[in-house]
Amino acid sequence: MANLARRQNTFNELFDLRSSFDHLFNRVANNSTGADDQSARLIFAVPPIEAWVDNDKKEYHLSIAVPGIDPKEVELKVHGNNLTVVGEHKSSDEKKGKDYLEQEFSYNRFARSIVLPPGVQADKLSAEYKDGVLEVSAPLSESALPKKIEIKSSGQSQGRPSGQAKSAGA
Repeated sequence: MANLARRQNTFNELFDLRSSFDHLFNRVANNSTGADDQSARLIFAVPPIEAWVDNDKKEYHLSIAVPGIDPKEVELKVHGNNLTVVGEHKSSDEKKGKDYLEQEFSYNRFARSIVLPPGVQADKLSAEYKDGVLEVSAPLSESALPKKIEIKSSGQSQGRPSGQAKSAGA
């Protein structure tokens, strides 16, 4: 019986550990530290991107989804071949004197670094914001574009010269 009682305590400890872990996970997922300061409620996000090369227009394109963010709250920086996008959105609709039960989108901060592919003319980057998507584009240098390589033929095929048939004994 002593072993059974000890096992029960072990299970209780495991359930307590899981409960503590669940509580910790929920605090992290909800960005709740128990403090009332606003910095504790910042949500850090990584906006999704889509990047492609338009070979016909000889341009590099990058789309960054930042819905609900004013373009004035976004900053683009390029350093070498690294493009960094940083932004912070602060909602001014906060209700003073109210106890929030959930507050998930009042403060959003995001950051993303993208390595530009070789051949992108980073000094000629342009950006436009439309319908929650930041569109970044830049021309490509000629060296970055795919080139078709002509295959030369010497006129003779390797192996047997044409016109010679394989003999039955060979």
